[in-house]
Amino acid sequence: MAGGPASSTLELLMSPSVTRLAVVCDSPLLQLGLTQAVDSQPDMEITTFAARVDELSGTVHDADVVLLVDLRARDQVVARQVARLNGQGRAVVVVSAADEQSDAVLCIKAGARGYLSRQTTASELLTAIRAVAAGRDYFGASLAGRSIPAPPPHITSRERQILRFVVSGATDREIAAQLKITENTVHTHLERLRRKCGSRRRAELTRFALENGITDDGPTELSRFTSLCSGVCR
Repeated sequence: MAGGPASSTLELLMSPSVTRLAVVCDSPLLQLGLTQAVDSQPDMEITTFAARVDELSGTVHDADVVLLVDLRARDQVVARQVARLNGQGRAVVVVSAADEQSDAVLCIKAGARGYLSRQTTASELLTAIRAVAAGRDYFGASLAGRSIPAPPPHITSRERQILRFVVSGATDREIAAQLKITENTVHTHLERLRRKCGSRRRAELTRFALENGITDDGPTELSRFTSLCSGVCR
């Protein structure tokens, strides 16, 4: 008996979800290799390629996972890119040429949910992507047995909105009016943020937002903020 609409719906529900990847990689040869590896997988697809993070623009919002491939050992630069993407709510996997643990720590502290060395295999890379897409962290075999810091807490899109208002100096009442929610709801979100960030003061939440790329104000604003309220934020 031919399958009708009901069977088609059932097949759709039973089929695995597809993880959408945005890939940042400036090597055409590596892009080709990644395309071949991913195209053979039924549960993932590459939706966009970019040579630099700033070239992703609006397309990053369609991705479940952002894969940052940097084989030039520039992890301080990569860490800033990770923080920026993490602030936008993206899950990031880094493939790096850097061999020092300190380089990995920079990226993980910035919010990378996966970190692999240049010696990683295609199989391990696919495993890492699946783990991160499922909400887990994955740090490659090269980091096994080493002390790895916990990544920053997951911040929801609503919490990000509220943090941006906190950074701007808005009161709870002003935040509620802007987001068209009650003050009690704002208080609830702020309490969750304080628990996640381990911060009690508003100034500490502001510092957390600036350090983790949740605003677009960047390092200059963080430096200015630190000099103004270092006594409060320590």
